[in-house]
Amino acid sequence: MNVVDTPLPGVCLIEPRVFGDDRGFFMETWNARAFADAGLDLTFVQDNHSRSAKHVLRGLHYQIVNPQGKLVRVTDGSVFDVAVDVRRSSPHFGRWVGYELSAANKRMLWVPPGFAHGFVVLSDTADFLYKCTALYDPPAERAVRWDDPAIGIDWRIGDAAPVQSDKDAAALLLADAEVFA
Repeated sequence: MNVVDTPLPGVCLIEPRVFGDDRGFFMETWNARAFADAGLDLTFVQDNHSRSAKHVLRGLHYQIVNPQGKLVRVTDGSVFDVAVDVRRSSPHFGRWVGYELSAANKRMLWVPPGFAHGFVVLSDTADFLYKCTALYDPPAERAVRWDDPAIGIDWRIGDAAPVQSDKDAAALLLADAEVFA
């Protein structure tokens, strides 16, 4: 696999080796030894799978206690996936990176603890899978507004209005949110 550093230290784009022929393809999506050899020595405790329709935007989520690292990928469709540094002491605080993840490109993104995470669906539907390093802890969950002008994410959906949960629509601006020290 190829691990590509991003402008946010710690966030990595992962391009797995894909072996394909006229029958289909094979790829490893997780191998503890290979990831550790690449500097990502991780332990996962929970796997999640969501299916969403076009322009559904989920996020930007993080847990202030028991923070989760997430290894994310798409198995059907495509999304624009985003990580935002929410560590106030970081020189990259409030900065973001985003990448298209799709069934076609088979890329994955590693979003370490200390980063808010979200995605918007670009295709008609998308199946989004992610492995987490900590269990989901609802009282610890926090969210930052998807359209916070201080962050300035280009969600790649033009003028289309994203479809959100009530909880995500009520998220705080980064300046008002509880973040990591």
